[in-house]
Amino acid sequence: MKRVHRNASRPLRWLTLASLLFACGAMAQGGAAKPDLAKGKEIASQVCAACHGADGNSPTPANPKLAGQHPAYLYKQLREFKVQQGAAEAKRANAIMAGFAQMLSDADMRSVAAYFGAQKLKPSAAKDKDIVEAGQRIYRGGIADRHIPACAGCHSPNGAGIPDQFPRIAGQFAEYTEAQLVAFRQGLRKNSAQMSGTAARLSDAEIKAVSDYIAGMR
Repeated sequence: MKRVHRNASRPLRWLTLASLLFACGAMAQGGAAKPDLAKGKEIASQVCAACHGADGNSPTPANPKLAGQHPAYLYKQLREFKVQQGAAEAKRANAIMAGFAQMLSDADMRSVAAYFGAQKLKPSAAKDKDIVEAGQRIYRGGIADRHIPACAGCHSPNGAGIPDQFPRIAGQFAEYTEAQLVAFRQGLRKNSAQMSGTAARLSDAEIKAVSDYIAGMR
């Protein structure tokens, strides 16, 4: 009888353990707050609009278009502009963005990233037809003899990027793309070793050509 009693208690113990594991899993999944698009729109209109446009379509080439960008990428960049606890400096240096990012909570970052990601991009356009063909060759095929990979390998053939991994770049201002490639090459932007290595092997003319081609992509 005692043996039967001990065996009968096992299902109860397993049920209790399973319940605890399920609860822990649910807590882990629910750790990140669900983005609030209304809150994201409010932040965009009050904090971001002057530089990036209220809908993420920046009015000036010095500042990137954010509309239609992958939310996970935007969230990552916002976090990297912000000095994290225990770190001496931010992963991505920009005095203006650092000030804004420092004001935002993690939930705010997720919400504004989701809001911009949901907006429709108004793409830029290529401006110099004489260099677009060279830019297209680099984008699609890279430069094999100098070990420069094709941009399409990470950012996709149409520039749409790969969600959660590589950003959308199609339709971005050529001036902004060029500035970022130069910053990667010079070591001023340090939050992507892959991009730093690629940009280091590109000349000024090649950077300008591929940036102009990207601006005209749809």
